[in-house]
Amino acid sequence: MLSKKTKYGLKALTFLAKRDDKSPVQISEIAEQENISQKFLESILLTLRKNGFLGSKKGKGGGYYLIKEPQEISMTQVMRVLEGPIAMVPCVSLNFYEKCDDCPDENTCGVNKLMLQVRDSALEIYRNNTLADLI
Repeated sequence: MLSKKTKYGLKALTFLAKRDDKSPVQISEIAEQENISQKFLESILLTLRKNGFLGSKKGKGGGYYLIKEPQEISMTQVMRVLEGPIAMVPCVSLNFYEKCDDCPDENTCGVNKLMLQVRDSALEIYRNNTLADLI
């Protein structure tokens, strides 16, 4: 299942991308409009800022804003930052590979074969969608 962190992160990014005015938006406005806990949203937006999706401005007129165009923000990038590995098991992860302790041979493991297909299908969808596609 998609975590609330990722769901809310996508909602916040979509909210910012839909705005005609690209000026900074206060966390409280995003939280109110998207029905997200402001405290939780602060953490999510900080993560997105640290990973190069958002910029922020302090003080009067401050808030968060997109620093990339929506079509430049791939869902693969967003999912990895907010959700972590895309693969459901570590033995098929492209970026976070780990051998499973209980598996003597990945080449004959049915779970591995199935999860490779699941990973590849998810990656295909994420790679072919950007923030622009969500708006």
